[in-house]
Amino acid sequence: MRRIIRFYRVKEAYGCFSNFAPFPIELKGKTWPTSEHYFQAQKFVGTRWEEVIRLENSPMTAARKPLRPDWEDVKDRIMREAVVAKFTQHPDLGQVLLGTEDAVLVEHTANDRYWGDGGDGSGKNRLGETLMEVREQLRRELSS
Repeated sequence: MRRIIRFYRVKEAYGCFSNFAPFPIELKGKTWPTSEHYFQAQKFVGTRWEEVIRLENSPMTAARKPLRPDWEDVKDRIMREAVVAKFTQHPDLGQVLLGTEDAVLVEHTANDRYWGDGGDGSGKNRLGETLMEVREQLRRELSS
């Protein structure tokens, strides 16, 4: 049976997997304080809100704004882009991710049924799946 690693809070074990963990990423010629800042700002790409969110203390400011019309079509791609940037631009984090070996990674929270497990395992856990995909990508890149 595969080991399961649950994560959510930044200050807990594997908290570096959280998009709120304070690891800046470089994308689109800018520095984003967290991968969550980048992800939330992309809901408003091309508008003034994109930069407002980048500069906010908390990226959750975005929750109060209307989403771009194609958000449902692009959100998974944007999340992957942010996660790849985070774990390749911070090699120490990449090593933590690789160190999970073949464990199932689960964002364990009742607050999110799409990116997380919904708290009871019934959620989609798309962040955990994305992390496992990026882990496999890192493995392939190291072996070639």
